[in-house]
Amino acid sequence: MKIQIETRCPREGVAVIVVTGEMDVHTAPKLRDEIRGLLEDGVSRLVVDLHSVDHLDSTALGILISALRRTTEVGGALRLLATPRVQRIFEMTGLNKVFQVAATEEEALAQL
Repeated sequence: MKIQIETRCPREGVAVIVVTGEMDVHTAPKLRDEIRGLLEDGVSRLVVDLHSVDHLDSTALGILISALRRTTEVGGALRLLATPRVQRIFEMTGLNKVFQVAATEEEALAQL
């Protein structure tokens, strides 16, 4: 099980985090650590791109929920990009009512 995370900052205070691979109990903490580091550096508006995620478990969902809470607490925001398959997971868990999922990176960035 592997996960790859690439982060870029298109403008000040904003980061796009592209996740590739499987997000599970073993790999999802890497995303948590990346988000924690960004928040500590003052980057509070995040786009998490899940288009290349093959698998997402409850640990990964918990980390995303925690990230949403933390960004909100510091006056930031979190947007997701996801495939229809990943969006279905959010619908089945009711998290589609909690997270804002954008169709494109440009749309997500405009919402921030």
